[in-house]
Amino acid sequence: MAIRVPKVRLIDEEGNQLGMIDTREAMNKAREAGLDLVEVAANTDPPVCRIMDYSRYKYEQEKKRKQAKKKQHVVHIKEVRFKARIEEHDYQVKLRRIKEFLEKKDKVRISLRFRGREITHKELARELFEKIAGDVSSLGEMESEPKMLGRTLSMTIIPKS
Repeated sequence: MAIRVPKVRLIDEEGNQLGMIDTREAMNKAREAGLDLVEVAANTDPPVCRIMDYSRYKYEQEKKRKQAKKKQHVVHIKEVRFKARIEEHDYQVKLRRIKEFLEKKDKVRISLRFRGREITHKELARELFEKIAGDVSSLGEMESEPKMLGRTLSMTIIPKS
């Protein structure tokens, strides 16, 4: 893209300010150096331009962005489903999975779907959820209290920071 102003404030490749220079003269200096003339601050009067290797600059910016992305952790929401009447061994297996998710710093949604007449025994489900919350209290804490959505009771547990 062309620089359309008559004069620019020029910065050379070492970072030295060369002052206010005619735009054509600045382009010639950049061409002599074998580099690009890049407008770095367009909103100032006059605009600030720098002599630099633009493709190398873009490459370094992309490299920094990828490095930052590598270090971040995306939080996923994992779901574990329970039944109202669950045996102890099944409970322990699901509890182990919940702990694994929390150790990986993922949120866990625990849901329990009532089938048939089970819905009349909501207190059993609430006791089960309290037991789960107590068993994982060292790794996570409840983000939301158990809520009924239709025939499903669910709650969310977030990892401790």
